[in-house]
Amino acid sequence: GFQARRLNIRERMFDGDGAPTGTRSVATLNGTLATTRWIVAILEHHQNPDGSVTVPAALRPYLGGLEVLPVL
Repeated sequence: GFQARRLNIRERMFDGDGAPTGTRSVATLNGTLATTRWIVAILEHHQNPDGSVTVPAALRPYLGGLEVLPVL
C-alpha cells in the first residue's frame, strides 16, 4: 500500500457496463528499491539529448513495439 501511494501508482476501475468509476491505489510486492535501480540505469544509458528515452530492444515487446518514450 505505502509504495503504491508514494509512487502514485493507480488503476482505473469500471462498472459492469464498462463505465469508469474512479481509480484506486494498486497493491505492490516490496519492489520499490529494485524498481528505482533499473529505471535509473535505463535513463542513464538510453536518455536522448531532447529528454526522450530510447526503449531498449529487449523491452520493446512489453511496450507494444514502442521505440522511443517521448518527452511529456
